[in-house]
Amino acid sequence: MMLLLWLKAFHIAFMVSWFAGIFYFPRLLIYHTQSKENAVHQQLKVMERRLLFFITPFAILTTILGIALIAQYPTEWFKQSGWLHAKLSLVFILYIYHAYCFKLLAGFKHDKNKRSATFYRWFNEFPVILLFAIIILAVVKPF
Repeated sequence: MMLLLWLKAFHIAFMVSWFAGIFYFPRLLIYHTQSKENAVHQQLKVMERRLLFFITPFAILTTILGIALIAQYPTEWFKQSGWLHAKLSLVFILYIYHAYCFKLLAGFKHDKNKRSATFYRWFNEFPVILLFAIIILAVVKPF
């Protein structure tokens, strides 16, 4: 039982760290898009790259610990946990989002951004929706 609690604690801690970065990365892109100064662009490029590479291990550790948590339960429980399958689907979408952040990073690195600050504001809201849905599924377990 103690192992399960430690796995949950670290799973949540890494997830929170991952989301903190996922929430901040698009904000940097907004600043980058709005700035007209080359020195600011160069500084933001460094910040964007460092942030994305810093949070990626948190994403990986979140998944590793999530798999370790699932492994603590009987196979039958996993088959009957519709909420967990829905949650894992949303986490998969979050990984696609994270991968797309790397695509955006490459575009900014080469000064090839084609999106507006408004796009990045909306882009910034998407993981919030995922976070709410993931937490509701994990806590309420509606199905």
